[in-house]
Amino acid sequence: MSKPAFFVAATGQHVGKTTTCLGLVSGLMKRHKEVGFIKPVGQEHVEIDTGIHVDKDVVLFKDHFNLLEKEETMSPVLFPRGFTRDFIDGKVSEEELSEKILTSFKTIYEKSHAVVVEGTGHVGVGSIVNLSNAKVASMLGLDMILIASGGLGSSFDALAVNKALCDAHNVKIAGVILNRVHADKREMVLSYMKRALNSLDIPILGCIPYDPFLSNPTMQDFELLFKATLLSGEDHHMRHFRHMRLVATSLKNYRELILPNQLIITPANREDIILATLTKHWDVKIANPNEDLSVGIILTGNVPPRQTIIEALKKANIPMLYAPVSSYKAMEMITSYTVKIRKEDKEKIVEAVELVESHIDFDKLSSALQKNG
Repeated sequence: MSKPAFFVAATGQHVGKTTTCLGLVSGLMKRHKEVGFIKPVGQEHVEIDTGIHVDKDVVLFKDHFNLLEKEETMSPVLFPRGFTRDFIDGKVSEEELSEKILTSFKTIYEKSHAVVVEGTGHVGVGSIVNLSNAKVASMLGLDMILIASGGLGSSFDALAVNKALCDAHNVKIAGVILNRVHADKREMVLSYMKRALNSLDIPILGCIPYDPFLSNPTMQDFELLFKATLLSGEDHHMRHFRHMRLVATSLKNYRELILPNQLIITPANREDIILATLTKHWDVKIANPNEDLSVGIILTGNVPPRQTIIEALKKANIPMLYAPVSSYKAMEMITSYTVKIRKEDKEKIVEAVELVESHIDFDKLSSALQKNG
């Protein structure tokens, strides 16, 4: 192809593909006048103002980068619930789906000076309808960039499995971007992974450090996780927390460990803990009206909080939700939850863009695409 256009897939689920694509698009925009974005096959979708359903990542990219293309062009095919069964039953035409993808890509490619094509999950996702990431990349005539987790043995194994499917569809892998690499292992991982990939003639295009903030849930994430709405502090759906604490201790011990920017998980009947938090909040406010304790509360248990407690938290504007599960179950759910970047989470988007963009070698990316082209 005469201008940079490539397909991005991950080696597995929750590897950081969308986060990496944010940095890729941002970096390309500094080098090219018009950058296009398309997600040919989407799974998680949202309804936009026009009533059309499109992939949620398309909404994120259009909103953040002020892309001009219509959402439905950037998200030509969706796999809603029951879609694969309809395909197997012959209710969905593979040719029609392929044509929609080709038409959308052609439209975006002709208007752009560079195009990022985001796949869905690993290389094999979509195989059941004969539209795997490898198949779509081949259909569009694009090289693949694979996002891998920042380990060594297991990461290389995942790369090898995904490469095999790319090979089967004659899709070249232009390079690998390692994501979430811990600082103390960075030099080791880079050194050994480069040597391992040399045998496959695949370069490493980036090595993105692990940033715990990007995995930090917001109060909105907790609302989705617990299928609950904030009962107070509705202004702070996007609040993040540096600390998380399950409180099952005495009031005396708790008072000594109240920290700013802390998520507190405690039973709704521990009103002593809630009142101590409120007291600390107002102490901070009185000392400096411009400061805020910036805490959040998840109340648990079989008995919901009393209305007087809810009103006190509303007055303090502290975000709180009630989840009718045990505190330990709540912690279990939180620790197993995978955070996804949402378009409303501006702080996280900006950090992701800056982190990823600064750790990708765009000159090497350009050379790799030209070499494979």
